Amino acid sequence: MIELDYPEGATPINADEIEGLLLTHITTRAELDRWEQDNINEALTWIEERKPKDVLNESFMKLLHSKMFCNVWKWAGTFRQSEKSIGVSWYRISIELRKLCDDIKYWIENKTFSEDEIAARFHHRLVSIYLFPNGNGRHARLIADVLLENILSRPPFTWGNANLVKSSDDRKRYIESLIAADGGEYKHLLEFVRS
Repeated sequence: MIELDYPEGATPINADEIEGLLLTHITTRAELDRWEQDNINEALTWIEERKPKDVLNESFMKLLHSKMFCNVWKWAGTFRQSEKSIGVSWYRISIELRKLCDDIKYWIENKTFSEDEIAARFHHRLVSIYLFPNGNGRHARLIADVLLENILSRPPFTWGNANLVKSSDDRKRYIESLIAADGGEYKHLLEFVRS
């Protein structure tokens, strides 16, 4: 059985969710990270080939998560059905996601914020909803970049040019910027995403 250690700020997956691991030979976090990254690389190729534009909906959110993790987790692309220490109650995920997508469409149409701020707010709210059992930060970062490139005609964020999956000062700064955004202060997140 796999023993997972979690980087600072990560939300653990429960025993039922761990049972969804497709690769039974994995025993360490490092092995899991490598297999997940290989799967994410396949998803990046898929995005590059298709350049999707209809991304602000539940179907695409699930499809992208599935593309990112389908080789590793049985529940890839399926909304979580358990409570976590962060995120909305699991039964409110679809409702909150629909509200978020409607907000983003409105902000784009009415130029409520700059393109970078729209994408940063989108990312923050996705993380706050916490759609899936695992991979929420990576999914929210990738879809924010898809939004920037394919809809807002902006370059993707640099995300501090760091590996945000592993514990590091950059990950700590990233999490602190998300916490500040929880309080309505987006300055630090906007600085981080382009650093």
